[in-house]
Amino acid sequence: MQPTFSVVAPVYNEAETVPHFYQRVTAVMERLGEPYEVVLVNDGSTDGSTEALHALARADRRVRVVDLSRNFGHQIAISAGLDYARGRAVVIIDSDLQDPPEVIQQLAERWRRGAEVVYAQRSKRVGETRFKLWTAAAFYRIIRKLTAVNIPQDTGDFRLLDRAVVDALVQMREHHRFMRGLSVWVGFRQEAVQYERQERFAGRTKYPLVKMLRFSVDAVTSFSHVPLQLATAFGFFLAGLSLVGILIAIILRLVNHAIVGQASTLILVLFLGGIQLIFLGIIGEYLGRIYDEVRARPLYIAREAPESAAELSDEPPTAIGQSR
Repeated sequence: MQPTFSVVAPVYNEAETVPHFYQRVTAVMERLGEPYEVVLVNDGSTDGSTEALHALARADRRVRVVDLSRNFGHQIAISAGLDYARGRAVVIIDSDLQDPPEVIQQLAERWRRGAEVVYAQRSKRVGETRFKLWTAAAFYRIIRKLTAVNIPQDTGDFRLLDRAVVDALVQMREHHRFMRGLSVWVGFRQEAVQYERQERFAGRTKYPLVKMLRFSVDAVTSFSHVPLQLATAFGFFLAGLSLVGILIAIILRLVNHAIVGQASTLILVLFLGGIQLIFLGIIGEYLGRIYDEVRARPLYIAREAPESAAELSDEPPTAIGQSR
């Protein structure tokens, strides 16, 4: 029997949190009074999370574990969970309990009223530093200005997706994924639910500054060509500036005024060289992503996984993580 709800949660080194997460999620889902499943994606954990997940699966048949062969990253783990989720509505939530599972009830109510994407929007972020809050606000403002996708501010991956939305997302097999952007890009009727984000229940954040910067680059390059257009515009600007400089130099030479000063020339050459290297790096980021897509490797490899929604619907089987 197809469950009404699937709860998809990526897990990476959350051995202390997993039992508490399971208890709170199942308590909420029981109150909804409809069939459900919990799809836990083990993203290469090394701290005992694997054993904890399999223990839950043995004790409760509604728990289904997708065990990835290594750490493929948070966004890929979410994608794997969507591949194996069978529910008519799928809730994506992190397993660290910063996003309260109790909010799922509000998401489900909006879905029952007709919403097809219900995203949880943070009205307050408890226990986060001013630097974290400032960088998060700057991130959403930059994304909104650089991309054509209107990603709501202060939203993460915590959201409910209708089956039609999930079916659209699982067809997208790009490797550098920004799931909250993709879920907006597909369209459908989208609504917000406000909630207060909590502190981590245990352990440390899996998104330090370096990973957040890489995540930001993935977000921009996935939905915007503005960096490339900026390189072109700046190139034309410098070319025009150089042309003006050449004309000035010719005029000064004609009136017997020599231009002197090697230091200023050297600084100008170094400046232009630095600009060229920066824009070569931007072009390299886009080329690297093209190369990753051309290789057509699977998004992930699962060591162990339950039946997928596609297999249960008698669709032609596909290789794990491959394009559908």
